Formats: sequence, C-alpha cells, structure tokens
Amino acid sequence: MQNSHGMHIMVDYTGFFPTVDNAADWMINLMNRVIDESTALRVHSHIEEFDGATSPPGFAAVVLLDESHLTAHCYSQKGWLSIDCFTCGSTDTAAIITAMEAAIKAASPSLKLEKRHSENRFIIG
Repeated sequence: MQNSHGMHIMVDYTGFFPTVDNAADWMINLMNRVIDESTALRVHSHIEEFDGATSPPGFAAVVLLDESHLTAHCYSQKGWLSIDCFTCGSTDTAAIITAMEAAIKAASPSLKLEKRHSENRFIIG
C-alpha cells in the first residue's frame, strides 16, 4: 500500500462575482482565517491586485505555509477564480478547500465549480 506525505487540490470556478466590497481583501482575510483554523502554520500572506493596465483586472493571493501554500487567482471581469492548496504532513487539505468553498459560495451565489483535481504528493512505499 502506498502512503503519501502531501495532498494537492486545485479547483476552478466560474461565476465569481462576490457581493462583498473589495473582493481581494475579503479573499486574503478568508484565506488567513481558514488556514488559522486548520493545523497548518501560516508564514506569510500577500495579495496583489491587478487594475487591467498590464494584466487582466483581478487579483492573486498567496498564503505561504510552512507545509506549502494556499493560493487564489481571480480574473474579476470574467468571474474566474482558481484556488490551489498544497499541504504536507497531517494537515487536512480537503477541509481547507471545503471551508474556502463554503464561504466563497455564500459571498458569490453564482459560483459554479468547473473542475476539481486532487493529487497525492510525495508517495512513500
């Protein structure tokens, strides 16, 4: 039997048109809260907003973990949102994604899951 030491989950959504003010700040706050409520250890958080001058309007957010990362990337005019979570050890990656999705759906009722992919990482044995 193979065991893994990490889990990587990637999800893509359409219809991300949140009813909250300043979606970028809201997202990084959500990401920090979800990580802080998990067993993962948050090391650093950063959000970069794009005004459309060089890149399409939206944002990229990252929470760096000692175990790896949680990211969100949004194309705001298209309503596209991608969430990527990779953790190692005993942290429940699926629980992080589930908590993120529940809060995002509450803030953006038109949200639609397009794709979810899970991958075991660091296969041992």
